[in-house]
Amino acid sequence: MPELPEVEVVRLGLAPAVDGATVAGVEVLDDRSVARHDSGARDFEATLLGRTMATPQRRGKFLWVPLDDDRALSIHLGMSGQVLLREPGAPLDRHTRVRMLLEHPLHGTLAVHFADQRIFGSMSVRPLVDGVPDHATHIALDPLHADFDADAVVARLRTRRQGVKAAILDQQLVSGVGNIYADEALWRSRLHYLTPAERLTRGRARELLAEVQGVLERALTEGGTSFDAQYVNVNGESGYFSRSLQAYGQEGRPCARCGTLIVRESWSNRSSYRCPRCQRRPRGIA
Repeated sequence: MPELPEVEVVRLGLAPAVDGATVAGVEVLDDRSVARHDSGARDFEATLLGRTMATPQRRGKFLWVPLDDDRALSIHLGMSGQVLLREPGAPLDRHTRVRMLLEHPLHGTLAVHFADQRIFGSMSVRPLVDGVPDHATHIALDPLHADFDADAVVARLRTRRQGVKAAILDQQLVSGVGNIYADEALWRSRLHYLTPAERLTRGRARELLAEVQGVLERALTEGGTSFDAQYVNVNGESGYFSRSLQAYGQEGRPCARCGTLIVRESWSNRSSYRCPRCQRRPRGIA
């Protein structure tokens, strides 16, 4: 599942191409990819045609492009969604579900392809509420947002009885963090994923948030994490942060701090990776 860095890489790459561009053509090639648009594929096409786009925005993993009528093109990448910039008339990319043609005042005619192998992603046109699509207003700010209030998040985090990993994955507490970057931040903080959030001191909670921010910033610099061809930027290029991972996916490899072999454990219908020595199970937690 693409997380904040992957979505932000797409947003940054898309911005120069769509900001100020007018939609000159829309073709839905697979209706399933616009299933979240309330009025169906043909209405999706008609709604976008002729609209002028503004700078793409993001909150956590949610990506949208504001339009000139108080609505936005909402783009949900799902597990395998890709937004790709192409020359007009370029062959369709594999698994292309939606194709748009844009007229940009500086760059001329451009094509945008939405490709999605597993079709868990989608495009839809949604009304904006205070500048955010109506289906994303419940999402909290992420640690890279200029208005992110770390003190407020620390205070809320320390009231949670749940394990600290579950807490930082809660998109209503802090957005943009998924399984990969949660494991990395916990490794850097030397915290077991089952440590009750309410047990954290204010200093430890601040440290954890700082590590979350740091791992997201580094992943963004390296273009996100790519394990296969599904995770690419608008030019089809993979990110390289997977080469920097210290915990996630490192089962059986020595911990970079102490040399103990990293383990993978089943957690909440997914996997968690940790160092058994650096990230000891908290007392009283089975």
